Amino acid sequence: MLTLNEVEKGFGGRILFSGVNLQINARDRVGLVGPNGAGKSTLFSLILKEDTPDSGTVSMDKRCTLGYLPQESTPTGDETVLQVATSVRPEFTKLRAILSKHEAAGTTDSAEYADAQAQFDEIGGYHLEPKAKRILRGLAFRESEFDRPMRELSGGWVMRAYLARLLVMEPDLLMLDEPTNHLDLHSLQWFQNYLKGYNGAILMISHDREFLNALTDSIIHIFHGKLHRYRGNYDAFLKQKEQREEQAWAAYRAQQTEIKKIEEFIARFRAKATKAAQAQSRIKQLEKMERLQPPSPPEATVTLRFPQPRQTGQKVVNLTNIHQAYGKTTVYEGMEFAAERGDRIVLVGPNGAGKSTMLKILAGELEFQQGERKLGLNVDVAYFAQYRSLMLNGARSVLEEALSTQGRQATEQDTRTLLGCFLFRGDDVHKSVGVLSGGEKGRLALVKILLNPPNLLLMDEPTTHLDMPSIDALTQALKQFQGTLVFISHDVYFIRGIAEKVLHIEAGKLTWYAGGYDYYLEKSGADSERAALTAGQPIYVAPDAKVKSASSDSSTRKTKEQKRQEAEERQRRAQERKELETALHKAESRVTTLEARREEITKLLDDSGLYQRDPGAVIKLNRELVQITDELETATANWEELAGKVELA
Repeated sequence: MLTLNEVEKGFGGRILFSGVNLQINARDRVGLVGPNGAGKSTLFSLILKEDTPDSGTVSMDKRCTLGYLPQESTPTGDETVLQVATSVRPEFTKLRAILSKHEAAGTTDSAEYADAQAQFDEIGGYHLEPKAKRILRGLAFRESEFDRPMRELSGGWVMRAYLARLLVMEPDLLMLDEPTNHLDLHSLQWFQNYLKGYNGAILMISHDREFLNALTDSIIHIFHGKLHRYRGNYDAFLKQKEQREEQAWAAYRAQQTEIKKIEEFIARFRAKATKAAQAQSRIKQLEKMERLQPPSPPEATVTLRFPQPRQTGQKVVNLTNIHQAYGKTTVYEGMEFAAERGDRIVLVGPNGAGKSTMLKILAGELEFQQGERKLGLNVDVAYFAQYRSLMLNGARSVLEEALSTQGRQATEQDTRTLLGCFLFRGDDVHKSVGVLSGGEKGRLALVKILLNPPNLLLMDEPTTHLDMPSIDALTQALKQFQGTLVFISHDVYFIRGIAEKVLHIEAGKLTWYAGGYDYYLEKSGADSERAALTAGQPIYVAPDAKVKSASSDSSTRKTKEQKRQEAEERQRRAQERKELETALHKAESRVTTLEARREEITKLLDDSGLYQRDPGAVIKLNRELVQITDELETATANWEELAGKVELA
């Protein structure tokens, strides 16, 4: 499908690749990893023919179709979300416009309409739009947004629309550059599951370990101008890479020991007549020996040390009897929460459950309707989501903004090192803050927080737009952090490295797990590591949790009442699921019936003799086909909605 043969590429006198060989076959699932600047994006450019190699060849099967999702969005215009998602073939849009024109004018008996309809059906047009809508729903677009102009969307939603178009297109080779950056947890889970059943090959750049582990069957590591391929997912790659490096060093040291012994023998005996022949033999042995080069040094890692915040009292923050609603939607009713000094708490639960609302209340950023928020002794609060947009001075350079951090104790060199860890390298530190992207501002905000950390740190998705070394640097910094941390993240690796308690939030109820993420996985019975982040009501409540929801009570009478309510809730859910399954069966039967009738009509219209025998029948069949196509769209959407509800029930 795709072959790179002895490819070499350099920039500015520096060789990025030399002697690179690569082959991608049908159904391969390949992750491309390596340090920043190693050449991952350049390799993509060579494959896409946006750049040419200095030597060697990049060839692709002529029958192979290629689809590419870049990191950054492209300019948009008046085209709608659905038009972008279905614009996989230029003739689709043209034919759809002709059909719509005649249907609106009531001239569906015209020859132009019949011809356009035949062509539309031939290219699979009647299947394309329902498929696009299904994918858009999976990526969290609402039905009301399908006809929204693209120019009205933010960059993240624009990327989702273009991602939908790629999935509708189903290219033989799907190339993805950081595809998870703009997805929320539910969309990410849907996308990950969708790609598991994808028929084509996938080549991706990603810094999401869980995503790579779930999807890849091989990892290509770009390091010191070479491509090294490892079989298995990302975790398997890490183990194999470590073993390969150990073996390479062992072989190199063994050869160096052998060389030293031979050289010592030669130096000792070459002047002795009785040993001269043996010495000459050793000299020839050295000349013929293929010398091993010392293995390349490992990727640079940075050890970071940060100033620590002042110590707080034991009780850091308390929320008492909190009531919070948005309009008619109640988020919390009588909610209770407490965090103590040194707590590291991750918030998990379904989208819309109130995780971000919780952080905003803790930060004092959101005014609630009822209740009390009380901070402990000497508590200083920083809220990461607010910090990135409100606390940066657009007129300064990146370096100036970092150096201006109030309370900064790090030297300028340490500050530059920290900026480098978060991808501000070389001349990037002189860029104006005002021209930074949202992701770059987020990274700069992280730097400022780490230069003078508070003792209560609240973070909403801090790893978005970070590469793996940057995530490692942040994880290392937060492990040193001696304050209290409450955060939300979709990065399972990051959560594992930091969280010591898990708080599950759903429908205003808080359920505590007095252990790390693995403890939560074990006790909640979650289907997978990623799915557990947005799981519904958990099935286990830690008996040793220090803080309980407002509905909890230690008395026997209250516990019995809880058990009764939980039993009733289980019965209600079981009945709801039964009703949903019945409705799903009916919806599926309806879709099957409509699809069968559409296929029957299509076959009748394929009979060219029918147009001479009974022109009236042709008109009736065309009208029925239009009606069935519309009904099938609605029926398919209904079936998909019910299927999703059954999965969640």
